[in-house]
This record gives sequence, C-alpha cells and structure tokens, in this order.
Amino acid sequence: DLKAAVGFPLPVWVICDMLGVPDSDRDLFSHWSDTMLNLTRYTRAETRAAQAEFTAYMTGHIAAKRAEPGEDILSALITASDSAGQRMPDATLVATGQGLLVAGHETTSNMIGKMVAMLLVDRRRWERLLADRSLIRSAVEEVLRYDANLGLGMPRYTSEAVEVADTVLPGGTTFICDMSAANRDENAFTGADDMDLTRSPNPHLTFGAGPHSCLGQPLARTELQIVLDVLLRKLPSLDLAVPAGDLRRVEGLVVGGLTELPVRW
Repeated sequence: DLKAAVGFPLPVWVICDMLGVPDSDRDLFSHWSDTMLNLTRYTRAETRAAQAEFTAYMTGHIAAKRAEPGEDILSALITASDSAGQRMPDATLVATGQGLLVAGHETTSNMIGKMVAMLLVDRRRWERLLADRSLIRSAVEEVLRYDANLGLGMPRYTSEAVEVADTVLPGGTTFICDMSAANRDENAFTGADDMDLTRSPNPHLTFGAGPHSCLGQPLARTELQIVLDVLLRKLPSLDLAVPAGDLRRVEGLVVGGLTELPVRW
C-alpha cells in the first residue's frame, strides 16, 4: 500500500521536523486533521472533542518551545516580532501551528497517492516519464491541475448583483468557487479534459491565487517531485496491484484521496 508506506509517513515526518513536534504522535495528528477536513465521517461532538484535544496539545507544545526554543518554525514565530515590536499572541501561535500541521501533511499525503494512481491508471503516462524524467516538474503541475477533487473554496458574499458565466447572482448571495472547475476551463487550457505531461505554462488554481495563495505550495511541489523522481528511478516497473476500478476514494474528505493504493513491481 503506497499510501501507508510512503504517502502518509513522508509528509508527516517532514512537517513534524519543520515544526519541531515529535513524529511519534503522527497517529494523533492524522486523527485530528481527519476530523477537521472530513465533512461526513464524524459527529459534531466528535469533531469538537478532537479540536479541543488538538488545541490542548498545541498549547502545551507552544509553551514548551517558549521555554526551550529550537531550530524550527514555531520557535522562530514565538521569538519573532512585527514592525511595531509586537509578538504573535499564543492563540494565534496555536492556530498557526495547527493549520501548518494539518495542511502540511494531510493534503500532500493524499496527493502522493492520487498522483501515482493517475500516472499508473494509464501506463503510457508512467512510461513517458521513464523515458524522459525531465518531465517530472511539468507532470506534477499537470497532476495538480487534473485532479478532480472539489476541495473547499473560499466563500464569497455578494453585496450587489454579480453576473458569472451568464448567471446573475443577486446581492446577498453566499457562494463558493469551485477550483477544479476553473482547472478544466477550456478558455484557459487547451484540451482541458486531457492529461498533458508536457503542459507549460500551466496556470492552474490548485494552490489558490493572490493573497489566498497556499503558503506551503513550494514544500508540496518539492515533496511530490522528489517522490515521483525516486519512484521512477528505484521502481521503474511499479504498477497497480488491483484494477483501476477497485481503487476507492475516502468518503467526505475535503482534500480527496484514496483509502489505499495497492502497488507491485
């Protein structure tokens, strides 16, 4: 199971090291992030309990880092100050640590599995990369664009009537933008419904844009590129161990993903 063996542990180890938290607690992190990102699996009481546990954990961790700073992001944030000399409040530090920990592993963990699955479902894609590994960077960008996961876009509220694609949204409407639909826009991408591993430029919106652009996108891109490069070099005969139709999606998870990815070589 590539998800259990590589997809999950690698990003967890990386983000734990960057934040200075013990990776031995990775099962706790997995549960907490799952409750924060799954829309159907947990009851409200379970979600609130998990959030309370996560907050208590991170509060204790921030206190420990304040007493003994290390060479990690949270220690740097604790000691840093803004232009006015003000330091980040504890509540903000806790929320930032939680956000970085969840976003730093759950999204990339699931994307590793989806990326490899997309490349192996059509063996010609994998063979193309074996023949030319210089395409790894553009292939990762295309996988990010091609992923049909709906995600959860930024909600917007119209103060007045707005027309979007010949549809008038009256004032007072709250709506959510579908990033994956934008990534399949024929006006922006030639052959938008086709996976083109050579596509460049590739202005997809998977990481958002402008002030809402994902803070961790350089890390995610690096991890995806490195994982793909290593798999191509070390396991060129990698293949799905089950029919593509047997791959199962995780139900209710905002960032999408597969329950497992059985492979062989």
